[in-house]
Amino acid sequence: MGNGRVTSLKDVASAAGVSVATVSRMLNGTLDLPAETKKRIQDAIRDLNYHPNPHARRLSLGRSETIGLVVPDIANPFFATLVAAVEEEADRRGLSVALNATLNRPGREIAYLQSIARNHIDGLIFLTNHPDDGRLADLINRTGRVVVVDEDVPGAKAPKLFGDNEAGGDLAGGHLAEHGHRNVLFVGGPEEMVSTRRRFSGLERAMRRAFGSDATVEAYRGDYTARFGRQAAQRFIAEKCRATAIFATSDEIAVGLMEVFQAEGVRVPDDVSMIGFDDVGPLHLFAPPLTAIRQPVRALGQRALSLLLETNGQEREPHTTEEILPVEIVVRKSVAPPSKQ
Repeated sequence: MGNGRVTSLKDVASAAGVSVATVSRMLNGTLDLPAETKKRIQDAIRDLNYHPNPHARRLSLGRSETIGLVVPDIANPFFATLVAAVEEEADRRGLSVALNATLNRPGREIAYLQSIARNHIDGLIFLTNHPDDGRLADLINRTGRVVVVDEDVPGAKAPKLFGDNEAGGDLAGGHLAEHGHRNVLFVGGPEEMVSTRRRFSGLERAMRRAFGSDATVEAYRGDYTARFGRQAAQRFIAEKCRATAIFATSDEIAVGLMEVFQAEGVRVPDDVSMIGFDDVGPLHLFAPPLTAIRQPVRALGQRALSLLLETNGQEREPHTTEEILPVEIVVRKSVAPPSKQ
């Protein structure tokens, strides 16, 4: 076009003597045409220097080729690592990722879930870090095209992907029991969260297996933050808690505990042993390096995208499936036999 105007699909259709819909369907591969008609269209595309708009083409197919990823906090190393894994897998598949950080606020989570219904994205990988009051589950069930990762949204009919929380608790309890710890403190999230319940259940099972009724498992429950870790450490000191070992069920909690213990002269593992959970943060740089249950965070991110694409290819109604990825214990220097019992 000699006037600087961008050539449109309508210009191509007019030059080729066909309808706009015919040109569009040929470009999308959804229409077989006689060779002569196809050649006229191709000649018009070449002569007019027409370049299809890939965004418009995706919209005509009902796809954006963009995946939504909702996480509570990108400053948290666990979520940051998972985001990187999803981004790498999406890039390998030629997809874009729309990242949304909710600050763990239900209102923001709801807004991002609603973006699916407006067809801004093809589907959503969804992570929350707080109990649901029912609103998230209801919206997920009405929206579809969601994969729930890391923490459950009870009642949501969607594929769910978790690390093996119960096995992680069992590994932690077994390691502490091997070192003679009968009195253990569990520091974790709200009891309503499935990760909290499963990690506690695994810990308690391992302790009972080793010591029967002689085992004691106390619990401080709050949220998965360094702030709560500091509060738990202060409470541990103020109450003169008799536990000889602590199972801190996130890196952030472990960081908060260690901050206060170091400031107050509580020595790990001389005064109290400690095991963390996640092992995404730099726990190996602590003094002493912290033993931890390692979650397969990168594998969670990669598998979440695969599950979402598999889900989007299904025509049937969404339903709940649960897939569990294995965890492992990384032994360092933060567990020793108890100095008191």
